[in-house]
Amino acid sequence: MGILSLVETERLILKEFKPQDIDFIYRHFSNEDVCRYLFDCEPLTSIEGAKKIIDFYTDSEQSDRNRWCIISKESNKQIGTCGYHRWDKTNNIAEIGYDLERESWGRGYMQEAIGAALKVGFCNMKLNRVQAFTYVQNARSVKMLKKLGFTAEGIIRDKHYFRGTYYDHYCFSLLKREWNRDCI
Repeated sequence: MGILSLVETERLILKEFKPQDIDFIYRHFSNEDVCRYLFDCEPLTSIEGAKKIIDFYTDSEQSDRNRWCIISKESNKQIGTCGYHRWDKTNNIAEIGYDLERESWGRGYMQEAIGAALKVGFCNMKLNRVQAFTYVQNARSVKMLKKLGFTAEGIIRDKHYFRGTYYDHYCFSLLKREWNRDCI
């Protein structure tokens, strides 16, 4: 078994990207607040950019990546995305990434979504190590990763070059043996 296309938590549904998500992907990734700490691409300026993102994450079982839309059960509204990149199936390592609309910040949604993604990673994808890179000044992300049990391994200096500036990022990791849950 590998990446699941649908995951549920108490308050959220994580659903694999589909072509019908194009309007949300465009709105979400064209928002400056959402993209503030992403540093690997400019905010979207066209619907074609959203189509490219969806196409990039299609067929996750055959690739080294996946992405879920995060949907609030209460509002039935898409509020963010999360998923895995650079899935090294030989060494059982993947990098996790995430983003959330500003209106949903501070409500614990991302911690809940990443908790569910970790279960998929450790139980279904058979990962041994999940790593996350976060901009050193992204205090909310750092706090969340620590709450989830990630260990700060150090600073990756000048990790991203964006808009004429280099940005340092923390490298965090969580090993399966440190994850305090069972696969059921």
